[in-house]
Amino acid sequence: MDGLQCLDEPAFSDHGYIGRMNRTDRLYALVEELRAVAPRPRSARWLAERFFVSSRTIERDLSALQQAGVPIYAEPGRTGGYCIDPSHTLGPLGFTADEALAVSLALTMLSASPFHAASASALRKVAAVLDEGTLRESRNEAGRIFLLDDGRSRALSAEMARAVSAGDVLLLTYRNRLGEETVREIEPMGYVAKGTDWYLIAWCRLRDGVRAFRGDRIVGAEVTGERPARRMLSADDLDIQFGTIRGVHTGAESS
Repeated sequence: MDGLQCLDEPAFSDHGYIGRMNRTDRLYALVEELRAVAPRPRSARWLAERFFVSSRTIERDLSALQQAGVPIYAEPGRTGGYCIDPSHTLGPLGFTADEALAVSLALTMLSASPFHAASASALRKVAAVLDEGTLRESRNEAGRIFLLDDGRSRALSAEMARAVSAGDVLLLTYRNRLGEETVREIEPMGYVAKGTDWYLIAWCRLRDGVRAFRGDRIVGAEVTGERPARRMLSADDLDIQFGTIRGVHTGAESS
C-alpha cells in the first residue's frame, strides 16, 4: 500500500525528544493523540510538529487510518483540524508474517462469495495496521501463491447477503441444471460453500422444505418485505451425501 513505508524519524513531545518512531507506532500514536483531546481538533501542522514529520506525511497517515475505518473527520475553518470519536481506539494486530498471509489468503478467497465487499474492506484494514516488515514479508510469500478460477459468474451479491442476514423473504428466480426456470418464495437460512461455489440454503415454500440454490444459477432475487420468524439451520438439515460439513470458527470457541 502506498505510503506505508517504515519511516524511522525522530519524534518529540512537549517534554523533548522521545526517540525514533516508525510509521506503525506513529499511526497508533496519532489515534491516541486525537482521542486524548477529543472532541477538540488537532491541525495537521500541530501533529507534524508533535511527531517531527512533514504535514504531508501526517496527511498520508490520517488518510490511511480513514481508509482502515478509523472514524477521523476534518473540521473546516481557521481553528479547525482533525477529530476522532473519543470512544475509539485502534487495537494492535500482532500477526506474524505467516498469520498475515493466512488471513490475506482467506479474505482473497472470499472474492467470489456473498462477503466479497466485506472481505475487501477487511483486507485493507489488516494491511493498514501491519508493521512494514511483516507486510513486506507476507506480500513476498503471497507472490508465490495463485488461485485457479473457472471464470463462472456467481450471483450471490452483497445486496442478497444483506437480505439473508435480515431474514427477508426473497422471490427467487432459479435455473436448474437442465436450464429450466422456476419462481419461488424462499425463507433464507444460511449458506454452504464448496470450493468457490456458494449455495444459498433456504426454506422453499414451493417445495415445502429446505433447498440449496447454487449462486451461479440464481437468475434474480427480489426482496418481498416480509420478514417471518427465522428458521434455525443445522448440519442435519442439509442432507449432504458427499463430503464433510464443517462449521465456521470465529476464534472465540475452544479448539
